[in-house]
Amino acid sequence: MNIQTLCLSILYDKDVTGYEIRKLSTTGNYAYFVEASFGSIYPALNKLEKNGFVTSRLEAHAGSPTKKIYSITDEGRSKFHNSLFDELGEDIFRSEFLLFARFVSLLPVALVKQRINERLTSLEGKQASLKSMITPKLQESDIWVLNYGLNVIKIEIEYINNHMHQLLALAVQENTPVKTTN
Repeated sequence: MNIQTLCLSILYDKDVTGYEIRKLSTTGNYAYFVEASFGSIYPALNKLEKNGFVTSRLEAHAGSPTKKIYSITDEGRSKFHNSLFDELGEDIFRSEFLLFARFVSLLPVALVKQRINERLTSLEGKQASLKSMITPKLQESDIWVLNYGLNVIKIEIEYINNHMHQLLALAVQENTPVKTTN
């Protein structure tokens, strides 16, 4: 899925600003689908508007800057719907925690324990966040997606809890000097 499709998916439900699209795609309900930066969202919106898939209007608010609000057109709804028939790309998974885990043999046990605990705390926070998104007003497909995410996080937590001893065993013991190279 490309950034234009992400923008159309968000606009499919409601009119929003480019800033709101960015927020929804980084920390909101769309954060789990496609990574989107301001540098990619605004060019996508401009292209969508140029091609007649979205429109925009300026709204002035007392005491704050004028906002540019985007709306999806009927052609944009059709384009989004048709994009759902496209072949799906591969999921992209990146993890700083896994890079850290890859090199635990260079690190002291205390730091490895700390990072494991930080990871578990972060995952528990993500779980709580996803659980809080489940409301009776949601569509069943939204609930399915949220439950999918909850189960992925649950499995990660279980794996870390059941196998952290392996990472700790690979770490440098406290009485062993940590070697560094320059």
